[in-house]
Amino acid sequence: MDFQLKTLSTTQAATEKCDVLIVLAGPANSPDSPSKDAIATLVAEARKAGDLGDKAGKLLSLYRPAGIVAPRVLLVSSGDGKPAAVRSSVLAAVGAAKASDPRRVAIVGALDIDAAGLRSAVIAAADASYVYTTTKSKAEPRSIRQLVVGVADAASLRAAFDEAVATVAGIELAKEWANRPGNHCTPTLLAEAARELAALPGVKCEVLGPKEVEKLGMGAFRAVAQGSAEPLRFVVLRYHGGPKTQAPVVLVGKGITFDTGGVSLKPAAEMDEMKFDMCGAASVLGVFRALGAIRPALNVVGLIPTCENMNDGRAIKPGDVITSMSGQTIEILNTDAEGRLILCDALSYAKRFEPAAVVDIATLTGACVVALGGVRSGLFSTDDALADALMAAGEASQDRCWRMPLDEDYAEGLKTNFADVANVAGRAGGAVTAAKFLQRFAEDFPWAHLDIAGTAWKSGSAKGATGRPVGLLLSYLLTRARQGAAEAAPRKSRKTVTSRTRQAA
Repeated sequence: MDFQLKTLSTTQAATEKCDVLIVLAGPANSPDSPSKDAIATLVAEARKAGDLGDKAGKLLSLYRPAGIVAPRVLLVSSGDGKPAAVRSSVLAAVGAAKASDPRRVAIVGALDIDAAGLRSAVIAAADASYVYTTTKSKAEPRSIRQLVVGVADAASLRAAFDEAVATVAGIELAKEWANRPGNHCTPTLLAEAARELAALPGVKCEVLGPKEVEKLGMGAFRAVAQGSAEPLRFVVLRYHGGPKTQAPVVLVGKGITFDTGGVSLKPAAEMDEMKFDMCGAASVLGVFRALGAIRPALNVVGLIPTCENMNDGRAIKPGDVITSMSGQTIEILNTDAEGRLILCDALSYAKRFEPAAVVDIATLTGACVVALGGVRSGLFSTDDALADALMAAGEASQDRCWRMPLDEDYAEGLKTNFADVANVAGRAGGAVTAAKFLQRFAEDFPWAHLDIAGTAWKSGSAKGATGRPVGLLLSYLLTRARQGAAEAAPRKSRKTVTSRTRQAA
């Protein structure tokens, strides 16, 4: 979709040539607009008649209203006008506009749109119009070819607009690869998608295969992959936007391209959704796609361990003991707790970069879905400053997370008589005990873990990837670049462990 930013008053928007004109109406109690143009008059009359509700997303559809060039006009309430309300209103309006198969859509505000509101509008419009087509024989792509966003002063909002468009590209790349079926998204194909990103400015890619991974001693990663005919891949992406001496932020994305559960076989119902078990990896790809377009002044490394979790005669079994890259031995009590096994070796590998921070992203536990549903991702961290920055980034991007506890008491269930650690504890607090397992391999740097099992995709009639948490990660990285925190971060490892607990839901 082609995005355009234009300086448009409501008077000018009335003459804008488009198939659908979407007008974001300000709060009902806001002062009357001094303008008496056709659009301002329509909004005022609709409010007065009670035909346009106050709640964000309430719509009034008009056909060929007098004084407006666009044949179809959608008045939509933007609630309190804050970014979350703008997002709701644009989602509703673009969703309604799709019914007429428009090619060119314009969005204009009968209220002032600031940088945050503009980002919300652009990302919401893309989200509402997104269509997956790759594996359809008769693909019907999104009908909207061009989206024009009209603001009071385009020049002052150009940077925010460009970042929003780049974010959309990243989110849609993440959606594309997450939505692909397992036979169209093997570890080899996912690695090739990463290689293609190396064509972007500042981005480099290295892909390691089974021999290199064995040489590194990644026994946990190799153990998960050994039951599949598809060879594993370990992807190392690098974005260089800051000085060479700057410690990078490392993003680690879980890349299980299909998860049967292994010997601990999953139930058949909805197992098709286990193609989404690589959404963490897809989000890393999406972030690097956006970084190559925005080109912020910081250094970022992306690590993607990717393989299938299948079940043949070579597959790991409950009771097996394996040795991780860190040297710690792990007893496999459940082969369906495989994501933490590939991540623990990637976390050990991350140490070599002397990172300023490490964030892993994984569709890790059903327990996190129970705790937080599909609204917020679970956030675990050993560093308060990192956790606070990620929480703030989630709020700013409307890709929210919620901090969960890491009390040492939760690690009791991971004790075993036969290895250094077991890969699962009991059912209680499953999302927390999974994070406690990962924490053992992240002691040498500020670390955060995002459990996106509830937010990475939707089920039912709306089944499909959401592209989360690309928005959150980009917001965090761009804020870091703006504040110069990456340049100031020391290269020596530091550790701040907290036992502070947060309410889980």
